Amino acid sequence: MTFPKIGNLAPAFTLQNQSGEAISLKDFKGKKNVVIYFYPKAATPGCTTQACGIRDSKAELAKLDTVILGISPDNPKKLQKFIDKYDLNFDLLADEDHAVAEKYGVWGLKKFMGREFMGILRTSFFVDKNGRLRYIMDKVNTKTHDQEVIAYIKEHF
Repeated sequence: MTFPKIGNLAPAFTLQNQSGEAISLKDFKGKKNVVIYFYPKAATPGCTTQACGIRDSKAELAKLDTVILGISPDNPKKLQKFIDKYDLNFDLLADEDHAVAEKYGVWGLKKFMGREFMGILRTSFFVDKNGRLRYIMDKVNTKTHDQEVIAYIKEHF
């Protein structure tokens, strides 16, 4: 799998959010920067840490004209439970067939406890207001992700 090319338009998608509403990348074109972050599974320790950091940084991201969209293979019902349990304040999108993850090059072979399997490779994509891919963060620290996102946007957008 390969990532989309920086400078090109980010691959288009429409996915259901936690409420079953269709959310498209094009909904934000001309209005907001978008950070799309792919994560393996709702309510797991690393994913929870990452999501709570984003939740706590939402106001600062809003000042930077930036929205965050989290994408995982979870179904909308599970995403809603995750949001309710941790009081998350941004959209999580269901990519149950991992088609969007494949478009973005983040569905791949993973290793965990000596076992190999296909899954989401934790990665974030920065898309500007024109819909162009500006940066790919493929080394994501779940504890500092939100602050790294803010620092990058402040410096480069």
